[in-house]
Amino acid sequence: MILIKNGRVVDPVTGTDQVMDVLLDGARIAKVGEGLADPAKRVIDASGLVVAPGLMDAHVHFRDPGFTYKEDIETGARAAAKGGFTTVVCMANTKPAVDNVETLKYVQKKGEAAGIHVLQAAAVSRELKGKELTDMEALADAGAPGFTDDGIPLMDECLLLEAMEKAKELGLPLSLHEEDPLLIAAPGVHQGEVSEKLSYGGAPRASEDVMVARDCMLALHTGARVCIQHISSGNSVELVRMAKAMGADLHAEATPHHFTLTDRAVLEYGTNARMNPPVRTEEDRQAIIKGLQDGTIDLIVTDHAPHSAEEKARPLAEAPSGITGLETSLGLGLLSLVEPGHLTLLQLMGLMSRNPAEFYRMIPGSITEDAPADLVIFSETERWRVERFASKASNSPFLGWELPGRVCYTICAGKVVYEA
Repeated sequence: MILIKNGRVVDPVTGTDQVMDVLLDGARIAKVGEGLADPAKRVIDASGLVVAPGLMDAHVHFRDPGFTYKEDIETGARAAAKGGFTTVVCMANTKPAVDNVETLKYVQKKGEAAGIHVLQAAAVSRELKGKELTDMEALADAGAPGFTDDGIPLMDECLLLEAMEKAKELGLPLSLHEEDPLLIAAPGVHQGEVSEKLSYGGAPRASEDVMVARDCMLALHTGARVCIQHISSGNSVELVRMAKAMGADLHAEATPHHFTLTDRAVLEYGTNARMNPPVRTEEDRQAIIKGLQDGTIDLIVTDHAPHSAEEKARPLAEAPSGITGLETSLGLGLLSLVEPGHLTLLQLMGLMSRNPAEFYRMIPGSITEDAPADLVIFSETERWRVERFASKASNSPFLGWELPGRVCYTICAGKVVYEA
């Protein structure tokens, strides 16, 4: 048993925000209240700290199988635990892709020993080629929580329509990467003043906007549960807002880099600020924050995308896109959203724990009796320096930054899986 004493319990499911004790008995929460007795083998003094449901990241790349020199399930899980996450959903663009039951079960088996809950989404199309649907029913029966070809847009509207109809039939969500490659001169950098200064073609907002407009209407038409992944354009935020108002079962993700940085970051951080879709202008950043405030964007995810130092050392046009994000996500949420007053801590926890679980039709974590003992304990204000990663990768523009939100403990199924 573990007794957590005097912590500020912040639970977005119950709306709780008060100082209480939490008693864990094995993998469940036994009691929550004030002045609990001390029968526990271990007592954690959480005075001055926040105790919240374990965070859930609905969009990570653990690169396993096929690219384990970048990351693997074990190191990815360690990075997640260090960041306060007790549940993650891995994307399907591995090698081989998770387009078959055998590969899905490989990840699930490795995930069982990872210390946190590792879920694996399945691919929409075979070999991620966008030509033929996977056996979605077999993958669903094998435990896939949803479907995505993340990293590659689905260009065939008829195939996507069929996928949405099948996903709705199965009661599972579909997540979509929204970039039209025909409109992109060069990926990873917003097409604008910065790309002009670098003589780099860039990716315009339109490359995202046209795809989002199409898929909002297809989601409305089919009734499927659809997520617009890592939204970057203010126009796209408005499109999602409109489609939601029309009745679509539509959801959207924002990443910490998209609500923290602008395209000027590429001038300072080089390839570590190259990502798909790119970080854009201050106007786009503010539109994303407004979308988070009013519920248009209902998930905060990292799009954790580890790469080797050698890969990121290549010239801008040749380096891969993406950053490692699990270990800085909470801190950036506090820095960019809570400290400026855009969101309350309770709202941030909803975006990082309750909403991702509800999107995947899971019961969200809560600090209530008999709930799973999946918790994060952190200091809301204590600053820490970003310098050493539990991930294999360190491709981050936030290296050297001082962030709030130092994670002190992450507890999954009643076991301490990270302790500062």
